[in-house]
Amino acid sequence: MPEERLAEDLLARLRAAASPQEYLDEEVTLDRTLSAYLHELLDEKGMKVAEVIRASGVQPPTVTYDIFKGKCLHPGRDKTIMIAFGMGCTFEETQRILRLAGASELWPKVRRDAIIAWCIDHGMTREECDDTLWDLGEKTLLGTGPLR
Repeated sequence: MPEERLAEDLLARLRAAASPQEYLDEEVTLDRTLSAYLHELLDEKGMKVAEVIRASGVQPPTVTYDIFKGKCLHPGRDKTIMIAFGMGCTFEETQRILRLAGASELWPKVRRDAIIAWCIDHGMTREECDDTLWDLGEKTLLGTGPLR
């Protein structure tokens, strides 16, 4: 997978350009779909979709297959995060998956997001993250949670 430039660097180049076309001529923009990126990650991690389904817990399994086939363009934030956990994604990879899925990125100022981000950063599984969310009184990725 090619190294991507930081958004801050690209924004500086965009602002310095005399016109939008000048920036676009640099060919630094990406035309990547969620499905394409997930397949890049599968190849990079040496995984199969069936492994991701088992590890993610997304139900029904056909939803995950549809996401990987590009039939489901906006799977929802929690399903997207579950797939990232199922693939053992880093925090940066998870943020990119969320962006490509049209979902908001994890934001450390939001309590639940901070917990999820911490779990990702510490290499936890989706089940371990759900246990941590539950223990801290937050809704799990599977959609259950203790009453406050």
